[in-house]
Amino acid sequence: MADEKPEITPATFGPERPSAPAPAEPAAEENPLPKLSAADFRTYNHMAEHMDYYHNHFRQTWNLLYTACENQKRPKGMSIRQFLSTGEQFCHQLTVHHTIEEQHIFPILAKKMPAFRKELELLTQHKQIHNGLDKLEEYLEQCRSGEKELRLGEMKEILDGFGKVLWQHLDDEVKQLGAENMRKYWTLDEMRRLLI
Repeated sequence: MADEKPEITPATFGPERPSAPAPAEPAAEENPLPKLSAADFRTYNHMAEHMDYYHNHFRQTWNLLYTACENQKRPKGMSIRQFLSTGEQFCHQLTVHHTIEEQHIFPILAKKMPAFRKELELLTQHKQIHNGLDKLEEYLEQCRSGEKELRLGEMKEILDGFGKVLWQHLDDEVKQLGAENMRKYWTLDEMRRLLI
């Protein structure tokens, strides 16, 4: 059927382009890529836009939690149970998001894009973030069970332990998926089939 989307696998994109080191900045300036049309820009930038949509949700939830910790006061009208639940949902949703990336998206992108290979920065950031998320989740569970009393100062210390790397990661990932970077590795036809 015309409406069905084909399953995307690394083989979908045919033979790989020869591996080449990432272009150095001076070389990029010497041989600039031609300007993209508005339509081509949208095609190359669609993954960055979708990723930023999800990342903005994480940023908003983080800001709600962190502002409460800084102000030593939960948001107006939010019970302790709701606040803890918001934190737990943040941990769960970010874990699911990263699991999908690592199992389904990064392996495809890594075929052509070094930044998405296992040994490099984006996955290292995931590990650092999840060390902090594990601590946050454990703390929130202890508060929910009554084992600990919620102390926003303690929660802020946990958030401070991984906040910088989280925010850097949210920006880095979108930048890697942006049109100007994607066009270095993928053709327009490949981008049209890269329905992730």
